[in-house]
Amino acid sequence: MLGYVQIFKPDLKVREYEIYMGYYCGVCKYIGKEYGQLPRMALSYDAAFLALLLACVDDEPDAPVQEHCVLHHIKNKTIIRNEAIEYAGDVMLVLAWYKMLDDVNDEGKVSAKAASRLLRRLHTRLQKKYPDLCDGIEINLARLNGLEAAHCANLDEAAESFSKIMEVIFREGAKKLYADSQELHETFARIGYHMGKWIYLIDAADDIEENIESGAYNPLLYRFEYKDGETPQEFRDRIRDNLDFNLYHYLAVLSEQTGLLDIKKNRGIIDNVIFFGMNRKTEEILNKNKNEGESDESI
Repeated sequence: MLGYVQIFKPDLKVREYEIYMGYYCGVCKYIGKEYGQLPRMALSYDAAFLALLLACVDDEPDAPVQEHCVLHHIKNKTIIRNEAIEYAGDVMLVLAWYKMLDDVNDEGKVSAKAASRLLRRLHTRLQKKYPDLCDGIEINLARLNGLEAAHCANLDEAAESFSKIMEVIFREGAKKLYADSQELHETFARIGYHMGKWIYLIDAADDIEENIESGAYNPLLYRFEYKDGETPQEFRDRIRDNLDFNLYHYLAVLSEQTGLLDIKKNRGIIDNVIFFGMNRKTEEILNKNKNEGESDESI
């Protein structure tokens, strides 16, 4: 999920931060135990929030334990285990597989080729475990790659395929955890869809300078017709109002959909991510290059 969905640590209570890291470390522990140490490299903080959100309507309370960590062996870490954490770990590995394929196809990286061989066996296993998840991601990723190859100038169309990937991830997670609740399946699907809209646009906004320099596809450069001779900052200033409106609109809809959940635990962490972490990340990217030197206290 590209690493944009983060907490804003200064606004979290100490206990909330411990629970958040317990989910993160729980995903890491699960991947290591189930698939080996190397696949742990696929872990991101996005996985912690995916697990937290999927688990928040579960009546079962979290049960943190202190365990040794092979990566941080000086002191024990808080670990939480549940089905949502296991699903989030599996999703990270599924996404890592498709990311590796993209790297191989687009850039032919030797490291990506080696990693894809290592992940192939895991992906075959996960494809059997989650056929609908893998099929949904693959279909929409193919559509997205096609649009990007065609230099699609329709921002909504380009974002749609990525949003559908997120929709599938959240829907399949809800189906795994709450098999009998069609209402929850659809609510989580809508949450994933609108989160996907925000992630796709914030990533495009973040990559403007890099994509102008490299010539890589960026929907914003085609939608708003980046002009030769225009500096990246001039381009940012020109499209600022549009970015501002759409990014905050997506966050508003996301918070509205999340508000439909009957949250039973970790509300403070979830609210922190949506109302502080994602809003702060939006502000940071909108003001990129104007806030150089400011510290990032998200994590």
